[in-house]
Amino acid sequence: MLKFMERMFGIQRITVQENQRLIALNKGQFMGILEPGEHRVRSKEMRMDVHDLNTPEFTSPLSQALFRERPDLVEMHLTEVRTGEDEIAIILRDGRIKGVLKPDSRRVFWTDAGPWTIESVDISASLDVDAGLAKRLTRAGATESVAAFEVTDGFVGLMSVEGAFERVLQPGTHRFWGVGRKITVKLVDMRWRSHDVTGQEILTADRVTLRVNLAADFRVTDPVLAATAVKDFEEALHRALQFAFRKTLGAKTLDQLLGEKVSVDAEAADQVRAEMTAVGVEVGAISLKDVILPGEMRDILNGVVAAEKEAEANVIRRREETNATRSLLNTAKVMAENPVMLRLKELEALEVIAGKVERLTVNSGTDGLMNDLVRLRD
Repeated sequence: MLKFMERMFGIQRITVQENQRLIALNKGQFMGILEPGEHRVRSKEMRMDVHDLNTPEFTSPLSQALFRERPDLVEMHLTEVRTGEDEIAIILRDGRIKGVLKPDSRRVFWTDAGPWTIESVDISASLDVDAGLAKRLTRAGATESVAAFEVTDGFVGLMSVEGAFERVLQPGTHRFWGVGRKITVKLVDMRWRSHDVTGQEILTADRVTLRVNLAADFRVTDPVLAATAVKDFEEALHRALQFAFRKTLGAKTLDQLLGEKVSVDAEAADQVRAEMTAVGVEVGAISLKDVILPGEMRDILNGVVAAEKEAEANVIRRREETNATRSLLNTAKVMAENPVMLRLKELEALEVIAGKVERLTVNSGTDGLMNDLVRLRD
């Protein structure tokens, strides 16, 4: 009988599950939000908007009208989260991070899908993300609003916000709230490095065109000044080396450049160091690595060197010949004054000759040979 009456009056029974909520409208007006259980409604006049609490965020085309017309229902069933211009909200569900709400944003959740907790972060004073909060956001996979930058050892980072320099970052990992503002970090190498200027053409004082290679050790001492004073401090160092040494080396002759290859002009080096100090760069040793001559000039210099060495060799030969002649003259004087010495020299020559023949015949016989020896001894 009851069911017959319900059908006659157009009444329908609706069962709402524990994980559901129904927004009921009668003739376009909000009647209420149905909670779990069995409900009787006039099916012909009622409209039902079903929501699943497994999707805890409340999204509906009726949202604005519900907040405007039935604040009592909103307060009972919904949790609204709003953020200001310089505020970020950390949304926690049952103590665990559910999401991050950006500045000037709004989200609505079903209260019964909670419990909900909201942690507000003021980013007007600092954009840094607390280290503990950063770990929690990383574990929850809610890092879409966090910008992370890593600065390696030997470098520093120049942090800029909306194009304006903010501060210097030391080595390590840095995390910032990357919402509403553009954050950039430029890495600057603070280590000692070498810069080469290769193939620099120079016209010497004696009008010889050659190319030189320069090398300079440098490091950045003031990263902010180095990054802001000039567009590219390495390019500035390159130009300073070019201009300074083109002027000083061009005032020297080819022989001077070749003789001072391992050194550079002290005045030019000091000029480069002073110029780079003004932009936050310290310049160390500056060396002239190579002097490259044109092919024709190389051949000429090789001929000059060969002629010089040949002349030196001739001088040495003449000196040795003179010494040998002087020695022979001294020997001749000694032999002229001492016949025995002359005879001994003859016997030495005879011994050398005898060693080269197979048979030696003595015509005067043994007696004659002995008499000659005695005469020699006398």
